[in-house]
Amino acid sequence: MTAAPQIWLEPTPKGLYCAPGDFFVDPAWPVARAVVTHGQTWLEPTPKGLYCAPGDFFVDPAWPVARAVVTHGHGDHARPNNRRVLATPETLAIMKSRFGEEAGGSLQPLRYGETIRLGDVAVRLAPAGHVLGSAQIVLEYGGSRVVVSGDYKRRPDPTCAPFEPQRCDVFVTEATFGLPVFRHPPDAQEIGKLLHSVQLFPERCHVVGVYALGKCQRVLALLRRQGYADPVYLHGALLPLCALYEEQGVALGPLRPATGVPRDALRSRIVLAPPGSIADLWSRRLPDPVVALASGWMRVKQRAKASGVELPLVISDHADWDELNATFDDVAAPEIWVTHGNEEAVVRQATLKGLKARALSLRGFEDEAE
Repeated sequence: MTAAPQIWLEPTPKGLYCAPGDFFVDPAWPVARAVVTHGQTWLEPTPKGLYCAPGDFFVDPAWPVARAVVTHGHGDHARPNNRRVLATPETLAIMKSRFGEEAGGSLQPLRYGETIRLGDVAVRLAPAGHVLGSAQIVLEYGGSRVVVSGDYKRRPDPTCAPFEPQRCDVFVTEATFGLPVFRHPPDAQEIGKLLHSVQLFPERCHVVGVYALGKCQRVLALLRRQGYADPVYLHGALLPLCALYEEQGVALGPLRPATGVPRDALRSRIVLAPPGSIADLWSRRLPDPVVALASGWMRVKQRAKASGVELPLVISDHADWDELNATFDDVAAPEIWVTHGNEEAVVRQATLKGLKARALSLRGFEDEAE
């Protein structure tokens, strides 16, 4: 006769204990041997960020910690002065370019596909397709796999490695454009709009607002892909990261500083500048500029109008609604966690697909800077 389960499986303050196997199921704190059913018991949202207890590290911490694993180089994910930082070599190069000596006390590169152990957790990085060096953090512990996506997109980008779906038990996703209204058009269509406008108004300059990391280089590469071979003029704030991309083997074509160029020499030219500069004193030196902005937010006409944008370009470095849903299917995770963005809508959609879902409401991530 089989022993009754309560004789050998016992609830304890540490968790459910199996005496004949000498292990705990989903223990509440560290034990000698654990069987983990999913990520919730060992990966925890905290005010500092997502904390992995058995590895004793944070993913994209909001302020300095002893050990950080960083998904990519944008300032709302990669912050200075962590004691130890693990990231792709490209992300570490971006952090050193941006932060100098404050990039981190100890910088440890990990290439895509390589695995390292931090404490009891196996850590691997997989391409996220967001910007140069961006990575999904693949964590394995106690027979369970959790993937923290960071920011990601699914469409091809000539400036970075494409997103690779990782099957897992828990998928931790962003939701910047997690509403059905956000369905990004083809990149070639938006670049075509820009090039058509340049032909239509040869007496004017076209100034395009782009973020310094990722969007700037992607717009340049898309222009080259569609045959635009003329020099592109850059605001000084964009030059350092463009140089870094080229050092990493990403060809961007002929580039020129926009500062110091005679006003009339910029007629019929394309100038890239940070979004904050396209409508301020800096842009007044340009000859009758057509103001454009490359962003997924340009899908919302009111945003374009409020920003004084004449030519909105819907070019995003984040997954849109359809790409988010396709990703959930591809990773086949029974549980979805949403870090930031339109969390409520994505949680509801995941639930309708029969998945368990929760909103983490992590602070410090900027939906605007995309």
